[in-house]
Amino acid sequence: MGKIIPEITQNLHQFIEAQKIFFVATASNTGSVNLSPKGMDTFRIISPSRVLWLNLTGSGNETAAHLLENDRMTIMFCAFEGKPLILRLYGRAKTFHPRNEEWSRYIGLFPAIAGARQIFDMKIDTVQTSCGMAVPFMDFVSERKELENWADKQGPEGVQEYWSRKNRKSLDGRDTGIFE
Repeated sequence: MGKIIPEITQNLHQFIEAQKIFFVATASNTGSVNLSPKGMDTFRIISPSRVLWLNLTGSGNETAAHLLENDRMTIMFCAFEGKPLILRLYGRAKTFHPRNEEWSRYIGLFPAIAGARQIFDMKIDTVQTSCGMAVPFMDFVSERKELENWADKQGPEGVQEYWSRKNRKSLDGRDTGIFE
């Protein structure tokens, strides 16, 4: 059954590294809650109480907008194969953009992926496990290449132009901080 612990254990570290997908939830003080699936090789455990994830260009930029107002974040992993498990990481996060010094410090932890937009740095307050017995078994086939292919085709200038058109404001009209 479920447990609440203060940080990522070695067993949970191994579980996280084996996952192909994770989910991120954030919310501003009012308005919409955002819950997004994330994939590719974009998640890093820095310590038992700190994680980073590389955010790629998407149709929205809700996480960045929410964190400007409310720094709470939840990250969830589910076992779709093997022993059932749901793992949630609760904490406080901050955003690093390519213009920030921290971006240069951490971007090398990830593979070069066209369209990389932000790095989110989360300090974990609480780790929760739960049974996951109702999560279905699913087989991993492969990573999708469409997003990376799209960003490669756009080139850096095209991606920046897309950010300007689509990623400046959240669904609720909040600034995302993508540009200073």
